Amino acid sequence: MKILGIESSCDETAAAVVEDGRKVLSNVIASQVEEHKIYGGVVPEIASRRHTEAICSVVEKALSDADCTINDIDAIAVTYAPGLIGALLVGVNYAKGLSYSTGIPLVPVHHLRGHIAANYISDEALKPPFVSLVVSGGHSHIINVKDYTDFEIIGRTRDDAAGEAMDKAARTVGLPYPGGVNLDKVSVNGDENKYKFPVPKVADSKYDFSFSGLKTFAVNLVHNASQKGETVKAADLGASFIKAVTDLLVSHTMEAVKDFGAEKIVLAGGVSANSRLRRIMEEKCKSKGIKLYKPELKYCGDNAAMIASQGYYEFTAGKKADLTLNAVASMPITEL
Repeated sequence: MKILGIESSCDETAAAVVEDGRKVLSNVIASQVEEHKIYGGVVPEIASRRHTEAICSVVEKALSDADCTINDIDAIAVTYAPGLIGALLVGVNYAKGLSYSTGIPLVPVHHLRGHIAANYISDEALKPPFVSLVVSGGHSHIINVKDYTDFEIIGRTRDDAAGEAMDKAARTVGLPYPGGVNLDKVSVNGDENKYKFPVPKVADSKYDFSFSGLKTFAVNLVHNASQKGETVKAADLGASFIKAVTDLLVSHTMEAVKDFGAEKIVLAGGVSANSRLRRIMEEKCKSKGIKLYKPELKYCGDNAAMIASQGYYEFTAGKKADLTLNAVASMPITEL
């Protein structure tokens, strides 16, 4: 069964064809990073316009690269939530038009479910149940994945997402967009014990996260040093900041795994590409006898292959949409 996936939730216009939820036949991405870099972050209006300009050619190339036509496609899977509303609308409306004109079933896919599914195309042996740590620029969740379409939220951030906090720390020390990626690169040569960050705790939940305090601590640290005529090395602050964030992510996830009796941990989302997070999680899982699954780096960021993969499981579970499907900016992964 071939699924055409369409993704446009932020600043990547993407399309892919995936067979039986696991085999990637094509994966095309039109990135806007260079254009948004001059603004220091994604400008929603610009992102929406670029999606409109790119989506036709991206879908056509995805079909061509997969050596098939639209008539070979069994279902069209599209990200409809969550994300930038204007950006989402481009993908959703294109998918609806394509479905209407061809009669091919339309399958709505939640963006975070897609990130988890990136692991299905990275490792064909992976099957639920498992606990997944989903971390990106907009989301930080610990999810109990009971089945391919059955999710339970264990923990989540109460304020900023981990990726958002990393981006802010990167901007604070003058690193360009995309901040988290560049912070990871410079931190390789930094001293992660140079600055001692606080350990945020959420009083009523041992699984929930809070990253806003870490972000504020970094800003104040740089500001106070500047007032004294001192310089904060980006490598040292980056390494110390990433240590604080990743230690929090790992400790809470390991706590959830212990309490829920899970035997597998799955990393997902853009921040799952962070080198220290992958390394420390690998070490912890090895010491506890837990199997760790990590998406290939090319599938960590937003892409349509992950949407097509999850779309396959949604479709086989009977989930379809009609032409009333709309984009939704914010929606929990547990939506029906």
